[in-house]
Amino acid sequence: MKKLLGLLIILCTTFSFAQTVYEPIHSDVYGFLDLMAQKGIIQFHDEIKPVSRAYIAEKLLEVREAGENRKEPADRRQEAGNKLTELEIEELTFYIKDFGMEISNLNSRPDNKELYNNSYATVLGKNPFDRYRLFSYSDSLFKINVSPVLGYETGKLDGAKHSHRWDGLYMYGYLGSNIGFSFRFQDNSEDGTTTDKLKNFTPVTGIVLSKTGTNNIQYSEINVNLAYNWSWGDISVGKDFLNWGYGRSGLLVLSDKTPSFPFVRLDIRPVKWLSFNYMHAWLSSGVVDSAASYSTLRPGADRIIYRNKYLASHTITVTPVKDLDISLGESIVYSDNLELSYLFPFMFFRSAQQFLTQGKDGEGGNSQFFLGVSSRNHIRNTHLYGTLFIDEITLEGLFNAQSQRNQIGITLGGSITDLPLDNTTFTLEYTKVYPYVYHNYIQTQNYQSSGYLLGDWIGDNADFIYASINYRFIRGLQGTIWAQYIRKGAEETIAQDGIQPQPPFLFGLRNNYSYLGAEVKYEITHELFARLQYQTTNSSIQQVNLSFSDKSVNEFYIALYYGIQ
Repeated sequence: MKKLLGLLIILCTTFSFAQTVYEPIHSDVYGFLDLMAQKGIIQFHDEIKPVSRAYIAEKLLEVREAGENRKEPADRRQEAGNKLTELEIEELTFYIKDFGMEISNLNSRPDNKELYNNSYATVLGKNPFDRYRLFSYSDSLFKINVSPVLGYETGKLDGAKHSHRWDGLYMYGYLGSNIGFSFRFQDNSEDGTTTDKLKNFTPVTGIVLSKTGTNNIQYSEINVNLAYNWSWGDISVGKDFLNWGYGRSGLLVLSDKTPSFPFVRLDIRPVKWLSFNYMHAWLSSGVVDSAASYSTLRPGADRIIYRNKYLASHTITVTPVKDLDISLGESIVYSDNLELSYLFPFMFFRSAQQFLTQGKDGEGGNSQFFLGVSSRNHIRNTHLYGTLFIDEITLEGLFNAQSQRNQIGITLGGSITDLPLDNTTFTLEYTKVYPYVYHNYIQTQNYQSSGYLLGDWIGDNADFIYASINYRFIRGLQGTIWAQYIRKGAEETIAQDGIQPQPPFLFGLRNNYSYLGAEVKYEITHELFARLQYQTTNSSIQQVNLSFSDKSVNEFYIALYYGIQ
């Protein structure tokens, strides 16, 4: 076994490509590269996020090559697909400074090897890539960047003052030619009579409270990753957010609604047109294991043990033609005992479930299938995308209404940029989630972690339409105006779970929500942000007598912070 492990390490080191550190999913560089792919300048595979900083550095260099072609004659520029605006050239320069360490690792600048390969240490100043850092160090073996996480937001919600303070630390780096690591910790405190302690029906990430008072809540967030990379793939262990698919207002398959959770992740890229992703995660069930719980010597301080809960997922993505990605995935939520069958990346989970249960419904887990399609620049400067999430489906129910039990979710969306005005992006999106999606009659097998949905925050028996206009004024300064309309039906009971046919879409008393919002955000320098936000919410809640009770709430916030949020 030791010889086999040693051989594997030697092989992986021999075919070393670049270390893996995952860029946080809310980084603005994703939006920039998304636009570059939407305009046909690069191909960017971000169906599953986060992606590595090394991969982002590669794409930034490809964009720079397209920008340098602006100096070529007009016919050469057209062949090179050059469509960069002056603002995008400035944005590119800004991001390249941030990813200088990764560009150094890639050895992509033979004309500047002396600069890029130099050892250096920087404290409260600029590193060799003209990027301010709290601390930055690099030598031939070890590289690290350290940044503070600081922020303060204040504003009013429904006429009452609300504030949010946070602080912490973010660092990432590389060891040798194959190992990458990252660590991010953030402590949070919110104050105000209107503080949302539950964060349920909102796209805001859920929380695990550490302390709560009358008008105050406190909670922390921690994300860590340790990854090993070789030329055609990487493997990582960590606790972080994972996103699957595309969507501006929500994601059907995996979103950042639930707090981050621990996982093992494997990514394989054997050829340019094919990739494979596997993930096994440890979720928080919130279901007490009464048999394992016990009393302690301190009165009132019982030891509470929760039931184990897991998620296994794998996805294959094919690119049959340039800029067209088709992803097919499967996942299963299971509980109690760690199951070896679900630890095999290439296992067909549904088949393994049937083997484990010997035909007994539900005992082996709650499985899902999903399909995603992304088309970029097949229509000029346009990104079209869609996701189909299948929680449960009966083929006979497609033709016989009495047997209908089709628990699915659908997202269709698209955006267009630079037409008719440069640096402007229009987005339109529709999502529909049928009744019972994400639910399961076994509490430890529902599609949740820490009490929050793994998928779209609106939940089941609901739909919405979302539209936004984003304009980038200068490098770092952008404004967004958006609107959303949500219809939400009744919440079903566990007793209704097995009923056939299932209740119609939007059954029960209905709630309607209209949102109109605006945001102005300015990245003053790397990771230093100022932000203004305004939102008005009109809710219309149906009563038992079928009348509607209407309410309007206004929110306004101003924030100054350092670190990606």
